Amino acid sequence: MMESNYYNPREFIFLGITSDPDLKVPLFVLCLIIYLFIVLANLGMIILIRIETQLHLPMYFFLSHMSFCDLCYPSAIGPKMLLDFFAKDKSISFTGCALQMFFDSFFGDSDCLLLAVMAFDRYMAISNPLFYTVNVSSRVCYSLITGVYMVGLTDTLIHTTLTFTVSFYRSKEINHFFCDIPPLLSLSCSDTQINELMLFIVFGFSEMVTISEVLISYCYIFLSVLKIHSTEGRSKAFSTCSSHITVFTIFQGTVLFMYFRPSSTHLLDQDKMTSLFYTLVIPMLNPLIYSLRNKDVKKALGKFFLLLLLFY
Repeated sequence: MMESNYYNPREFIFLGITSDPDLKVPLFVLCLIIYLFIVLANLGMIILIRIETQLHLPMYFFLSHMSFCDLCYPSAIGPKMLLDFFAKDKSISFTGCALQMFFDSFFGDSDCLLLAVMAFDRYMAISNPLFYTVNVSSRVCYSLITGVYMVGLTDTLIHTTLTFTVSFYRSKEINHFFCDIPPLLSLSCSDTQINELMLFIVFGFSEMVTISEVLISYCYIFLSVLKIHSTEGRSKAFSTCSSHITVFTIFQGTVLFMYFRPSSTHLLDQDKMTSLFYTLVIPMLNPLIYSLRNKDVKKALGKFFLLLLLFY
């Protein structure tokens, strides 16, 4: 009798962000605008860094990869989420669910690790600016970015494999708008202690290493800045880090709130809003923060738009 109540379904059905018909239209319009901005802003940032020679520095190389991740992981979720606002069939295949989780987790984890790499890059730039491009050479940049993607891939494979090898109840309804680990595990009739333990260990280790690396880098940055005698020099040094600190604080604060709260404090509607902020709002904020708070990017944007005006 107990065995007849569970199996591995061929598909899942999303319950979506909200069931309130009065909220569907305004939420759809808001999410559509945000998603379109994410695509245009991050794609624009990648193209700008590619074509502007003054942005051919290690810092902007890593920033272009962050924009790539910020473009990809919302795209694993956004189109399906937007269609489900008014679709009668909100189902997703078992394979499609696994792929959605894989790409969301892979690019999300890579984005997180990139923040640690960018902190190291800022330390190298401030501590020894004369040898910055020598110390952080193209070979070093490609080695670091390869390491980021390899760690992200390993982390993702562990969680996706563990999540989709459990047995599920016959209920196929996921009380969420995409295939995330906690909502899926809540449908499992298997013992998920190993999954939850691995989620805590792997995510916890990743977060501990990332946060520690950023804090250590900024301790060294602070000590390096103290050695700068001019007020203007100190201000310039801190200004180059302000965008990164802002993005890091918002990103890590959201991740810690999502995955490291006691299970007793989880509320489904609250989790949906937090996930929506993580998957749409943060990828929208990152290009805004880096473009509005970075003089080189603003200068390159101005030059780019001027050329467009002259061309037309």
